[in-house]
Amino acid sequence: MKRLSLLLALVLVVALSLGAGAQKIIEITYWTHTDDNRTLIENRYIAEFQKMYPNVRVKRVVNEAAKMGDLVLTAFSANNAPDLFNLPIEQEYGYMMQGRVSPVDYAAIGVKDANALRAEYMPGTFDSVTVGGKIYGLPLEITNWAIYINKKIFRSVGLDPEKDYPKTWEEMADISEKLTLRNGDIITRRGFDFRYPYYLVSLLPMVEQLGGALLSPDGKKAIVNDAAWLKVLKFMKEWGPYGRNLGSPTYPAPRKIWNKDNNDMAMCLSGFYQQGRLKIDNEAFFDSNEWMVVPFPVFKDAVNDVRCSYYGHFLMVNAQAPKEKQEMAWKLSAYMLSHPMEYLNIVNIIIPKKDMLDSKEFKSLPYMDVFMDDMAKSHMVFLHENGYQFERFIGDAVQAVMMSKVTEQEALNTLRQRIQEVLDEQ
Repeated sequence: MKRLSLLLALVLVVALSLGAGAQKIIEITYWTHTDDNRTLIENRYIAEFQKMYPNVRVKRVVNEAAKMGDLVLTAFSANNAPDLFNLPIEQEYGYMMQGRVSPVDYAAIGVKDANALRAEYMPGTFDSVTVGGKIYGLPLEITNWAIYINKKIFRSVGLDPEKDYPKTWEEMADISEKLTLRNGDIITRRGFDFRYPYYLVSLLPMVEQLGGALLSPDGKKAIVNDAAWLKVLKFMKEWGPYGRNLGSPTYPAPRKIWNKDNNDMAMCLSGFYQQGRLKIDNEAFFDSNEWMVVPFPVFKDAVNDVRCSYYGHFLMVNAQAPKEKQEMAWKLSAYMLSHPMEYLNIVNIIIPKKDMLDSKEFKSLPYMDVFMDDMAKSHMVFLHENGYQFERFIGDAVQAVMMSKVTEQEALNTLRQRIQEVLDEQ
């Protein structure tokens, strides 16, 4: 009898051991864009999450922000997309409309329903990711851009940065001319330059300032108000090497070199997060009081006071992933986003949770008033199922007038035709 009891006990131990060893490992692949500050804290969150869920393994893959759109598009086309990813909402919108991403699993993130989730965030946060009453993404950040200025470079040409900063696009061109240095035709110091890949965020608002639009209100006609578009295209042509030679898409991205304070970039267009990156890249410049942030310029004859559009980076989950992966991906998203103040203080990005936005700490941050005032005069970036494609078409038009002898009218005609063809195919 004792031998039988011992045998049964051994069988039970072996069975339990086999059961524990057989626990299914869930591997989550998470794609996101480069940010050293965010990598620091998210690697820690992932390690903590894996301790909470020992059967989960998370692979965090980082790529340059400008390359992420193409990489995710290629991955989805090959049915090999990551389980969890984030992109600007104008690039994610098509995946949502095509059913390639899953709606938020409210139970997994610990809320009752969509209304309970909305109640925790700034009003309107989920408008751009809501379809048929379902929410499809959790906000990693809501961001708008303003102008960062190196005060020393302004003073070096006799300008007072506090008074002489550009309020209009016309002033931006004139001031940039004073600040620009060249070696022959090669620019060695730019006054300002644009963030060329992101035309929906920063160039389309310039068109809207003049009364133009990308699509008609019913969404069926491409290009509204030719005069507005032609003026912006002419402005860009004069900005480039065939005009005043103030900059072009061929030079390094302004926000990436502005931090270095190497006397080669006086102004750049960036978000509040730039301050966190500046502190890491060049702490001496960060602490120097030799930089400032001013509002997004408006054309002198603008009919609308529209500032740079704001956009969201939303964490989304691949609808093709197995259900257990989707659930864990949402749990991971919620865990990371449960640290909004750390994202703010370390990464300088805004997760728009109500309690943080109402805090004194948030409202007292450097130049936060500039960003919030501009946001009040702006709107969410243009969203369309084919928005990413439209942005490329706009980029082709801008580069055509800047980098070749294509006229503004020719570039606009081509832009209109290409967008209209896409609309007519829908």
